[in-house]
Amino acid sequence: MIVLKEAEYTFQEEENSVESVVGGILKSVRQSGDQAVLSYTEKFDGVRPSSLRIEKDEMRSAYKEVPPSTVKTLEFAAERIRNFALRQKSCMQELRYEISPGVTLGHRLLPMESCGCYVPAGRYPLPSSALMSAIPAKVAGVRRIAACSPAGKGWDGIHPAVLVAMDIAGVDEVYCMGGAQAIGAFAYGTETIEGVDIIVGPGNRYVTEAKRQVSGAVGIDMLAGPSEVVILADESANPEWVAADALARCEHDPHSWTVLVTTSRRLGESVMSAVEMQATLLSTGEFALKSWRNNGRVLLAESLDEAVVITNDIAPEHLQVMTADSSATASQLMHFGSLFIGEYAPVVFGDYASGPNHILPTVGCARFSNGVYVGTFLRVCSYQELTAEGAGSLAGPCADFAEMEGLFGHKRSAEIRAR
Repeated sequence: MIVLKEAEYTFQEEENSVESVVGGILKSVRQSGDQAVLSYTEKFDGVRPSSLRIEKDEMRSAYKEVPPSTVKTLEFAAERIRNFALRQKSCMQELRYEISPGVTLGHRLLPMESCGCYVPAGRYPLPSSALMSAIPAKVAGVRRIAACSPAGKGWDGIHPAVLVAMDIAGVDEVYCMGGAQAIGAFAYGTETIEGVDIIVGPGNRYVTEAKRQVSGAVGIDMLAGPSEVVILADESANPEWVAADALARCEHDPHSWTVLVTTSRRLGESVMSAVEMQATLLSTGEFALKSWRNNGRVLLAESLDEAVVITNDIAPEHLQVMTADSSATASQLMHFGSLFIGEYAPVVFGDYASGPNHILPTVGCARFSNGVYVGTFLRVCSYQELTAEGAGSLAGPCADFAEMEGLFGHKRSAEIRAR
């Protein structure tokens, strides 16, 4: 492997500082409830809402604040996300079978009672994250779906497009709050906000640290970092398209990164040149280009087999394949949050409206975890149902195990079923 471009800057988070700040915020929320959440909302977002909860009439009025074309786009994306979640759920079946006479085993698929969906609000509103977090929960059958988002830039509350997305997704409760304090409110509850069973959704490092600290008191989807993509491409790829996809990822966040893994030196060099040129055409180009220069990498592999090995080792959040036979190449890839096969499948489609979820594992966690999906909100709960005959067949072996482990209460509990 030859490195054609290395990242110029390695970001080191001030982990101890973040951990301490978040710990203090969570403690305040746990002790002071609404007042703590309101105070931190005013401090960090510059807005102190009259109420944390957004009422239904405010949700309805949000439709008047966005163009009809925006509502149509949100509905289009929502239908595709819902359709994919429904298809996923149809693959997950309850189980019941008789393993031996009188011993019936199985499992049930039970939705969580409640969830909290965190929708970030950075430089721009992110209605797509509202759809991606709430729709699978709704399809899973979650009874109570709460969602929150910080006040949008230039607004006294949540951006109207985000409110409309939450409504289309079927959210039951909406709160104007963000940051670590919002995670604390969902985890512990306040006077206004009832705690939830699981918190899902992306966020900045303070949100991520807060999710880490409350995990155990409440379920979480994952600990996600800045957005990332690996583009695996050979000489057949269009360098202009690869460059466009690289810049699209880099404009997310100062710490987002793109890695191009290619078997073609000519493609790698062409992409690096195209990135510099295309950045001048974007209103976000300066921001994206800085991220590319700081975090972007171009790796030249000796063969497609080596390119696959390199890519699997990275285990990226998003993985694009742009080779002469993209489907064949994709079949060799094992570690990714979401896979985009072929030159007509950029990550941007998955960000918004292709159907699969965009809340995905980062920093190599795709080796052992998956993104948010309908199963995130379902518990697979086993059961066993026995007759006297079934108990008789298990009593002896279980009594033997209990004696081996020195648990004689267990032994007696088994043996009396066989009498």
